[in-house]
Amino acid sequence: MIGKYKIITLCGSTKFKEEFLREQKRLTLEGNIVLSVGLFGHSGDIEVWNEGVKELMDDMHKRRIDLSDEIFVINKDGYIGSSTKSEIEYALKTNKIVRYMEEIK
Repeated sequence: MIGKYKIITLCGSTKFKEEFLREQKRLTLEGNIVLSVGLFGHSGDIEVWNEGVKELMDDMHKRRIDLSDEIFVINKDGYIGSSTKSEIEYALKTNKIVRYMEEIK
């Protein structure tokens, strides 16, 4: 936390851009500092597919998790891809709280 504000990093597939934006807004209005992805590669930000950029984005996202108190997983329709699974495992390994947009079945 910084002051009275919890820090939450959003994780999930970048194909769910609208859900990222909606949850970022909701969590911010609840009084949290929200960190999100830098690019939405699966939603049109083609720069992410340039050489070395995806690896950079993945590493930077782990550093966002390092800064956070918890992560919030955007798991629309239950979908959790391999990158998100890796982020969840990392968050758990570093003793972060993991919450989900949709209940895990």
